[in-house]
Amino acid sequence: MWRVIARHIRNDIEAGVLRHGQPLPSTRALAAEWDVSVDPVAKAMAELAAEGLVVTRDRSSRIVNYPDAELAPAALPTTPKVLLIGGYAGSGKTELGRILARRTHWPILDKDTTTRPVVEAALEKLGVPPSDRESDIYLTLIRPAEYEALIAAMTENVSCGNSAIVTAPFIRELSDRAWCDRISASVESMGATLHVVWVRCDADTMRAYIRHRGAARDSAKLANWEDYLAGIDLDFKPAIDHMVVENSAGARPLQQQAEELLRQVGR
Repeated sequence: MWRVIARHIRNDIEAGVLRHGQPLPSTRALAAEWDVSVDPVAKAMAELAAEGLVVTRDRSSRIVNYPDAELAPAALPTTPKVLLIGGYAGSGKTELGRILARRTHWPILDKDTTTRPVVEAALEKLGVPPSDRESDIYLTLIRPAEYEALIAAMTENVSCGNSAIVTAPFIRELSDRAWCDRISASVESMGATLHVVWVRCDADTMRAYIRHRGAARDSAKLANWEDYLAGIDLDFKPAIDHMVVENSAGARPLQQQAEELLRQVGR
């Protein structure tokens, strides 16, 4: 478990959720937050301190050590790039998107951030809980419009010559070769290049992430975790050329993998 905690905090630091100089909660507070004893938290903090991401001050308080000076913006690409990042709930796709956005200063379009208030209002109006993501009403009526709005926002950016980082599960979309061909042709028609990234994560790490973030939209998954796992394919591969980023607890830091990804797409 300490690896999951260390990875989550490391991802939040590299994604800018936790900023340079920001104090971290105490060991006991973090233990309560993660519902563990203090030992895994202490081990996670020792790991992050050894990496230089966390500094211990007097009275055992800790602060984030990640100067923004390290994040000089990359040069603007001559050809706009679309990084389409998919993955299951809790896989870390949004964290990866934020890390890439901080490195490149390209806009990040995250499905939940972009569409959640409208989706929740629509679901409530239709008489279902705002957190619902499993019913036929959501899957057949709301979800298609949600993804249409997300892709439209990406298209508007790219048509203006901007690169874009787009994060969403994209499971149904990336399993459909026809959809993949259409989005690839659309991006190419605007003089841009499409790069699909699949974020892979093991079941235990995903569950720990989902429990920790405490989002209402995940309640059905957590309440029926074994059924949820039975309905997904942890070995899923998009039906289009893609890159894989591994975000399980023991994998290399996302920051390192993000740098490799940017070298591959030619930022």
